[in-house]
Amino acid sequence: MSKRGRGGSAGNKFRMSLGLPVAATVNCADNTGAKNLYIISVKGIKGRLNRLPSACVGDMVMATVKKGKPDLRKKVMPAVIVRQRKPWRRKDGVYMYFEDNAGVIVNPKGEMKDLLGGIRMHLDEDIDGCF
Repeated sequence: MSKRGRGGSAGNKFRMSLGLPVAATVNCADNTGAKNLYIISVKGIKGRLNRLPSACVGDMVMATVKKGKPDLRKKVMPAVIVRQRKPWRRKDGVYMYFEDNAGVIVNPKGEMKDLLGGIRMHLDEDIDGCF
């Protein structure tokens, strides 16, 4: 008996390369005063036994501040990944990657706090990662 066609969803699904597992340290790309973020968990990952949850650009993670202002440290806060070094393929066929891993601190609703740089243009349009 063939196991083809059992379970799963029909058709192709757009998928990004997951480049940031739990316990990764990323730079903080906003002007909140945090320097480094330590990823604790990834929102929306169900998972499998012994597999580390991983995040990609646009994923919301729970993180702590490892370096930065003392009032931000030792607190768990949501963040959104905005850059990753692992290349991923866009729908138009271009492989895209950045030179560092970075995230921005957001509030629990997903709205940005303070943000610097050119990444704001992309995040204002689409924060769920398919840009």
